[in-house]
Amino acid sequence: MLLEQDLTYRIRGVIIAVSSRYGPGHKERVYQGACAEALRSARVSFVAQPKIDICSLDTGKKIAVHVPDFVIADCVVLELKAVPQLAMSAIIQLEMYLRATVYEIGILANFGTARAEIVRRLYTNDRKPWMSVATERSR
Repeated sequence: MLLEQDLTYRIRGVIIAVSSRYGPGHKERVYQGACAEALRSARVSFVAQPKIDICSLDTGKKIAVHVPDFVIADCVVLELKAVPQLAMSAIIQLEMYLRATVYEIGILANFGTARAEIVRRLYTNDRKPWMSVATERSR
């Protein structure tokens, strides 16, 4: 069974609906607004453009802040793009954010193509050694 399967299915549905309704050609900001509206309609809780801590992979200490497009239900990071072709660097960046944050699921959606491209990535917290280091230090 997939982690947060029902939630990620609903998120994918929102992305597909926005892509079908708006098509390619808009700026990323348009898709952000449309996704926010669609998430509200679908009664999916989210925070738009939250500040999330990027932690050191060695110590678990905060080393930076990242502002993703959305954090959904306090467990899924959703990043949006509006480019003709999704670059591998965008996928790798999402993976790196998952490695260095408390979030385990990331979705990257590209609205710049005829049909939305959706990439789902997972990096579970049990694979993040820095989390146990940070926990030990806080005791």
